[in-house]
Amino acid sequence: MHRVVVTGLGALTPIGNDVEAFGKALKEGRSGAATITQFDASAFKTSFACEIKDLDVEAYFDKREARRLDKFSQYALIVADEAISDAELDLKTLDLDRVGVIWGSGIGGLRSLEREIEFNTNSQTPRYNPFMIPKMIADIAPGQISIKYGFRGVNFGTISACASATHALISALDNIRLGRADVVISGGSEAAVTKAGIGGFGSMKALSQRNDDPATASRPFDLHRDGFVLGEGGGCLVLESLAHAEARGAKIYAELVGGGTTADAHHITAPHPEGAGAAAAMKITLEDAQIEPKQIDYINVHGTSTPLGDIAELKAIKSVFGDHIYDLSISSTKSMTGHLLGASGAIEAVASILAMRDSFIPPTINHSTDDPAIDSKLNLTFNKSETKGIDLALSNTFGFGGKNACVIFKKV
Repeated sequence: MHRVVVTGLGALTPIGNDVEAFGKALKEGRSGAATITQFDASAFKTSFACEIKDLDVEAYFDKREARRLDKFSQYALIVADEAISDAELDLKTLDLDRVGVIWGSGIGGLRSLEREIEFNTNSQTPRYNPFMIPKMIADIAPGQISIKYGFRGVNFGTISACASATHALISALDNIRLGRADVVISGGSEAAVTKAGIGGFGSMKALSQRNDDPATASRPFDLHRDGFVLGEGGGCLVLESLAHAEARGAKIYAELVGGGTTADAHHITAPHPEGAGAAAAMKITLEDAQIEPKQIDYINVHGTSTPLGDIAELKAIKSVFGDHIYDLSISSTKSMTGHLLGASGAIEAVASILAMRDSFIPPTINHSTDDPAIDSKLNLTFNKSETKGIDLALSNTFGFGGKNACVIFKKV
């Protein structure tokens, strides 16, 4: 099988609008949460989120093009462009039949659907936008990327709630390993900070309601955590076979050495209380990478800041890593970015690779009170980043419906 490496990165996040800005914010432990600006959220139980800030859409799209793209597709195109430029892919020399796009989004164009329904609700003659369906379907982003660049290889979307982008990365890994593609543009994007997004997740009591102090609301593993903070944005990785990358003299960030997926088969939203499915996914990923648990240096955890989820994930890690858990560095970058739903896996993969490149552990910010249900001897990297060399990093993502997906990156 072909080895698979990362040669380009792209990021658009609530704490930085490109890869380097994102990496700087991760080191600083910056929060991206603030009162929602895109609509009046004062009537909702949660009135804040981790929004993209200071983005000039017209710098990327003309007005006509922007109107025909939902925000999640705009985000996908922006991060894909950064990653493709970073990888220095030459479209004139690439075999475009062997360049694919596999992209994750858990929700897709929620904003476009919401606006069409609002516009037509009281209309005696409904006039739906002919672009409504192409804007909202969750698999349109990889199509838009392939159309822009002429990539004619494998092309599809992965839709598995908060595990979507990680499933995309694993599918890309497998396609390159098996020789079906030389290069795959892969990642995820999400733009669900809308009335329906805030209202829907809020009614499930999934969101933090810390409206008096949004910046500290995402607090994984803290005793007073009360739910996740909704985020938006996207992340992209250019994955290619090692042989292809070496032949064109590409810089290589890391090797993607393994991936694994499982199902909890337990509940539509709650994790298995002992983290059984998550543990199985981590074990499969280690086996796929041919890595021993004791070799892992860092875990970028799913860590959403929910009472049940954080405990279940730590139980899963303990069951897989045993006493090595006390030598691991563990952190949740969602404490800074919020929860980007289907884009989480891509953003957290980028975070893991930057941590590996720059030899630091991103912090789990906003910790103030220890949870007695959590082992105090664990290194959860509270509040400040740490300097540490990383050779192998594991990234976890778990989604509604009991979907679990994990990947491992290796320093090269």
